[in-house]
Amino acid sequence: MTCLFSDAPIPDHLHGAIVALGNFDGFHLGHQAVVAAAVARAHSEGRPAIVATFDPHPIRFFCPDAPPFALTTIPQRARLFEKAGADATFVIRFSEEMAGLSPEDFVNQQLIGHLKAAGVVTGDDFTFGKGRKGGTRLLQDMSEALDISVDTIMPVSDQDGPISSTRIREALKKGDPVTAARLLSRPFTIEGVVQHGNQVGRQLGFPTANLLMGDYVRPAYGIYAVRGQLPDGRCLNGAANLGIRPSFSPPTEWLEPCFFDWEGDIYGQNIAVSLIAFLRPEQKFNGMDALIQQIAEDCEVARACLTEYAG
Repeated sequence: MTCLFSDAPIPDHLHGAIVALGNFDGFHLGHQAVVAAAVARAHSEGRPAIVATFDPHPIRFFCPDAPPFALTTIPQRARLFEKAGADATFVIRFSEEMAGLSPEDFVNQQLIGHLKAAGVVTGDDFTFGKGRKGGTRLLQDMSEALDISVDTIMPVSDQDGPISSTRIREALKKGDPVTAARLLSRPFTIEGVVQHGNQVGRQLGFPTANLLMGDYVRPAYGIYAVRGQLPDGRCLNGAANLGIRPSFSPPTEWLEPCFFDWEGDIYGQNIAVSLIAFLRPEQKFNGMDALIQQIAEDCEVARACLTEYAG
């Protein structure tokens, strides 16, 4: 996947693209509909398809102290866009200067001047520009003068209403990765570099790969059935503790997957861990024997869950 940036030149062969414009943080079913429409129009007109996203997320820029809320990283997003048929990802560097652009200046500078876009596709509720004053109506009003196509995609809904990143975050915070996966069309997945811990899991007979949560939204703390992917593409089933490990001092937040029937050294390597099922909340144990017994039981429950999981 080609990654383009708003502060760098755009290759000539990607000029004249149809651009899907949005935050696309979760790239959930609603986001996928927007990108699918952009790809379809691009193919019908013989043009490249580009997905434009923002980094950092505007909320993070305006509220730097907000709790972590990300559902994907930029590299994850770019791979998902590529899988959906896009030719490139356009990362808009959200800075003070970018935040100060009027909606008209944003369109003229970024979409027309920089990308030389031939068309724009957005969700019905997408807003942009200073004060979030730009939206689909402005794009339609500007389209004739700029000679660009503008397509607006209505929200994708289920029985509970429009699918949104907010609903996905809420499901994860409630310990419901199954609902999150349904809205995303894939399991919620954390990627990170395996860190050295204090080897407690290994001492207990259940070695773990320790990941920091970084900017990801914090799902409910507890034990999960997980599926991991190693850098070489191998997929592994496992059980993971997500939380602060209250049985140990000092409390430290980790995602700690223990992969079944596998041994190896992956310290310093980037792995992906998907949350498949929530097994139980995190709890404190008074002794190591009770903890070891519970971990063994958790692993058996996770094995059973993953045997039935068809994803």
